[in-house]
Amino acid sequence: MFLLGKDHTEVENVRETFFMNQVRVGYDVIISSVSDFQIDKYTFEVGGRSKKQKQIEGVESAFVVKEDIEIGYQNIIPLWIFGLMY
Repeated sequence: MFLLGKDHTEVENVRETFFMNQVRVGYDVIISSVSDFQIDKYTFEVGGRSKKQKQIEGVESAFVVKEDIEIGYQNIIPLWIFGLMY
């Protein structure tokens, strides 16, 4: 992405592309009506360290996937963990 987009590559797109690339191997991934992705009954919102839960508030089985954190808690999952799925 950086090779083609150079200085115009948006980090949000890189995060979401990484997530999609990792989970699509084992699961059917679709666009969520309230967030970034849906896999079966689970909803995922992908963002940076400061990403809040506002977008998935009130959604059952929803998770925030954050870049730049080492340890997850409650319904927050570090983005790097999805790199182990391949």
